[in-house]
Amino acid sequence: MLAGRRDLRKLSMVTIDGEDAKDLDDAVSIEKLPDGKYRLGVHIADVSHYVTEGSALDREAFKRGTSVYLVDRVIPMLPQKLSNGICSLNPRIDRLAFTVMMDLDASGRVTGHEIFESVINISERMTYTNVYKILEKNDEELLKRYDYLLEDFNTMEELALILRKKRMGRGAIDFDFDEAKIILDGRGKPVEVKRYETTMANRIIEEFMLACNETVAEHFHWADSPFVFRVHEDPDSEKIQAFAEFTSNLGFPLKGINKIHPRALQEILEKVRGTKEEAIVSTVMLRSLAKARYSHQNLGHFGLAAKFYCHFTSPIRRYPDLIIHRIMKDQLKGRLEGQKEEDLKERLPDIARLCSERERAAEEAERDTEDLKKVEYMKAHEGECFDGIISNVTSFGMFVELENTIEGLVRMSNMDDDYYIFDDKHYCLTGEKTRKRYRIGDKVSVRLARADLSARQIDFVLEESCEDIEEHIVKSEVQKKTSLKDIKIKRKTVDSRVAKKISGKSGRSHKTKH
Repeated sequence: MLAGRRDLRKLSMVTIDGEDAKDLDDAVSIEKLPDGKYRLGVHIADVSHYVTEGSALDREAFKRGTSVYLVDRVIPMLPQKLSNGICSLNPRIDRLAFTVMMDLDASGRVTGHEIFESVINISERMTYTNVYKILEKNDEELLKRYDYLLEDFNTMEELALILRKKRMGRGAIDFDFDEAKIILDGRGKPVEVKRYETTMANRIIEEFMLACNETVAEHFHWADSPFVFRVHEDPDSEKIQAFAEFTSNLGFPLKGINKIHPRALQEILEKVRGTKEEAIVSTVMLRSLAKARYSHQNLGHFGLAAKFYCHFTSPIRRYPDLIIHRIMKDQLKGRLEGQKEEDLKERLPDIARLCSERERAAEEAERDTEDLKKVEYMKAHEGECFDGIISNVTSFGMFVELENTIEGLVRMSNMDDDYYIFDDKHYCLTGEKTRKRYRIGDKVSVRLARADLSARQIDFVLEESCEDIEEHIVKSEVQKKTSLKDIKIKRKTVDSRVAKKISGKSGRSHKTKH
């Protein structure tokens, strides 16, 4: 086991993941050096030791390209005996790893690094929740339980903030989209949907993995070795021109659109942060950018404002990372030369292309299942009233997002109190007679008219204030001493009215699909 490997089993290190994670492929260690520098260790599961090139396991992993994380299950790239077993960096068990040890100065600049095979033994399997409670909530029970690691966690936070400041300073684009956490019962039925909270614990791992991936990519770029880079090309000029017009109409002019720098886009995100336009500006900006992909050429990463970037840190769930591990081993041991190097150069373009395609398919499947579970959750709430915020306005209606991230459509054909005109420059709907205006970021009350499982679509209709409705119902019930049977009939009548609107039996007809 130790042949040719560095023994790091006495080095204190932890994994930090979600509570339900089982394939733990990255661990981190930290040390403050006497000269004030930081020594950051990123230790990645050595999957390539077990999945050898050309084996049946390797061929299947290549075909899959990536693990797929659906709401109710995981379709792993590798068999669970590997992904959750011998490859997973479970605590207090010796594991084979690939280590990148980096020395960083007070500004977050990597002043030196080593890359080598290692044997490690994880001190603790930490969760984002517990590290958050230690760093931000001073949880007494956790402080006592992990007292021997407290200095490490504080140093990790310190370095992560330095790395983030450095990254933002160079102009990296930092989208802050809200993600959903869908809770299922034992039968896979969604019982709760809520916003996923990103904490300092998440940021620690994010910044450390970014620094590691950049360090590895730069190392092998200058080694002039065949490699798989993670690239994000400059955006299309026409798309940026359209985005600039869009933000200008909202009151946020974009600078330098002829030769756009990511810093200009980041400045726009900073200006809209906390405003009602934040979500739509972030969404339209993302759609204006090229999609990140894998490539055998180093084309840089526009979104990260990075000259060198790759995916090295997740070989359990991503095939490009596994390929990189093999390349690194061969290059570091002097085995990458002659015909072997030529064959690899010839194969890498197709490998990168297929991995990009499999990634797209996985992302689409993950989005589809999340949408399905959200609609399934809302199905039990048809007829109920909710408060939300207008997240987008289109020619066929407006989307309303609830506090739990669930989004539904209010169709213009069902807004029958007036004839509404769509203003495509300012993204708002204005009533022709009443001049009532609905804009992105406005708070509205809606009633859930239909949750369509087959179409994975949620339809809302506008209502008066939800609080006023509830208060009116309570008063009405008290004053008229309405029987329970009468109340049920009343609610059924409301639902029938809503159903008529959706089916197009009242109000104008509108054929446009979203």
